[in-house]
Amino acid sequence: MAISIKSTDATLGATITGVSLASLDDSTWTEIHQAFLTYGVLLFPGQHLDNEAQGQFAARFGQVEQMSPKGETPTFAIANIKPDGSLAKPTDYQYQILKGNEGWHTDSTYMPLASKVAMLSALIIPPEGGETEFADMRAAWDALSSEMKVKLEGLKAYHSLYYSQSRQGFVHNTDHLYGLHDKGAPQRSVVKVHPETGRKSIYTGRHAHNVDGMTPEESEKFLDDLLNWACQPPRTWRHRWSVGDLVVWDNRCLMHRACPYDSKYPRHLRGSRVSGDPVSELSPTFADPRAAAFNPASSNKSILASV
Repeated sequence: MAISIKSTDATLGATITGVSLASLDDSTWTEIHQAFLTYGVLLFPGQHLDNEAQGQFAARFGQVEQMSPKGETPTFAIANIKPDGSLAKPTDYQYQILKGNEGWHTDSTYMPLASKVAMLSALIIPPEGGETEFADMRAAWDALSSEMKVKLEGLKAYHSLYYSQSRQGFVHNTDHLYGLHDKGAPQRSVVKVHPETGRKSIYTGRHAHNVDGMTPEESEKFLDDLLNWACQPPRTWRHRWSVGDLVVWDNRCLMHRACPYDSKYPRHLRGSRVSGDPVSELSPTFADPRAAAFNPASSNKSILASV
């Protein structure tokens, strides 16, 4: 069967069928990679990849981030299921990280080296809700007025998971997992040039704060207004998961968020992230008083258990 690529009605996104990601040849990979650069986010229905096969597909894009506690697996769990099989409660670290992910963001911008590619595959899904939504920051940039483009060029903002989680009312200790580190806050340009396509995009998200030259209050309103304007149709696409689906997206030009669902139901997605290239995704970090010394006893780390 020949590979089939069907675009969505939005400015981003395509569904690819007629391919097995577990037995991918180089010629088909070239087609997939070109589609990835064109559409930003790709859906592969019914793949049912295991841990190893997903890791191998992720490695096609570059160096896979090792996010499990022991760093021995190329995947990690995004799940509300605790090690004992019970579901995370609002007081649990695991629950709070998942709730934070319901805000628009780009992966790992709070780390010195941001992610360039991420993917999720569906293992368990709730009966309703729990979709993942994506926003095209390339199209958002293109839609800006000339005056706003001039204003954004040269602006920089700091990025911190401590900051974004605190806006949800959550306070976390440093645990060296999921971005709660002691390396300080990276400062990143609000406008990003894609290193492979050359296209510009808006590069902010919920982790961004304290734009240079603005008060904290001015910066927060400015970034909130910019993000809320950018993440609107036709620049958004929402995926309703089916078990076995795999979705991969480009963190260098898209935002994404998890959609709410009833937490009495389990939801388990398997994730992989690919580290960005240092030339284009490595940023200097600056002191962040919320990033304390490592406390190995802090927090429930089960959200990052390997699967």
